[in-house]
Amino acid sequence: MAAFCSGGQVCSFPLFSVRRSCPSATHLNKKKGNCQISFDDGGYSFGNVKQSARARTSERCQWESIKCEKKNPDYSCDQENKDVSRATLIWRAIKLPIYSVAVVPLTVASASAYLQTGQFSMLRYLGLLISSIFIITWLNLSNDVYDFDTGADKNKKESVVNIVGSRTGTLVAANLLLAFGFVGLTGLALVAGNVRSLLLLLCAVMCGYVYQCPPFRLSYQGLGEPLCFASFGPFATTAFYMMQITSSNLGYRCPLTTTVLSASLLVGCTTTLILFCSHFHQVEGDRAVGKFSPLVRVGQKAGSEVVKISIVALYGALFVLSLGSALPLTCTVFLRLDYTNGKHGC
Repeated sequence: MAAFCSGGQVCSFPLFSVRRSCPSATHLNKKKGNCQISFDDGGYSFGNVKQSARARTSERCQWESIKCEKKNPDYSCDQENKDVSRATLIWRAIKLPIYSVAVVPLTVASASAYLQTGQFSMLRYLGLLISSIFIITWLNLSNDVYDFDTGADKNKKESVVNIVGSRTGTLVAANLLLAFGFVGLTGLALVAGNVRSLLLLLCAVMCGYVYQCPPFRLSYQGLGEPLCFASFGPFATTAFYMMQITSSNLGYRCPLTTTVLSASLLVGCTTTLILFCSHFHQVEGDRAVGKFSPLVRVGQKAGSEVVKISIVALYGALFVLSLGSALPLTCTVFLRLDYTNGKHGC
């Protein structure tokens, strides 16, 4: 393979790398200026090409590859521009990290119950976890359904409704999961002998309903973050704490303490911050369908500053509460380890 330039001189530079990067580069066989490129590999020996020659011709080959992409706009040489596979879309639709909002409140509440009363039931913990996962899945599916109705998920390929192709089927599955989850929570509340915990969980679920479901859809009015704080913080965390202890073994009338309340407030703040950050990539889409989330109202630049201030405030609150004995002193140790790991991670 060689390039025959004007005057009969042979411009020996390998274009096999160009053809490899752009398989449809048939136009490279045509004349370009004073240089005729041919792909006669018969007299070309790869083993005889010196390293210096490869280095000198690297830039020219890259330039030819760029021209290839310009002449073939419908052909993408970048694998990332290809359509996302169905398996990848399904994985994105599952939104596995979202289920941390089921694990964290329950784990913090169970740890608080063990600290205050010395009680912990693994079976009850697993039952609460499964029921919570059902309810979080209902939130995920119903949110996709109602965002589909408003047009917010029109171009969202990983939307469950777009993947399944059935709005009704997705909504039915979501409601069934909600029913299963609430039945499980009701049974565990009765086992724990604490009706107040069930009322708190009912309030948490109602916050999730008015957050996204018609006719309320309060998230479109910018009230999603306050509802998230109340649902996963004071309501859910406190309810899970009550469910981990039995009323017959309580040595005091009201199980709520400063430790439980402080932990529930911190959980509510972190969960709300996660929800706030999830809107950064969809500001334009939310604004187009009239969803005025806090990030749409304040803008992305101001929103990034809010995130920075919130993180510092969370670390500061955790440090102060642990020093004031509202939280165990071990929280200060974990705070230091978390900060150190985050610093090295950056």
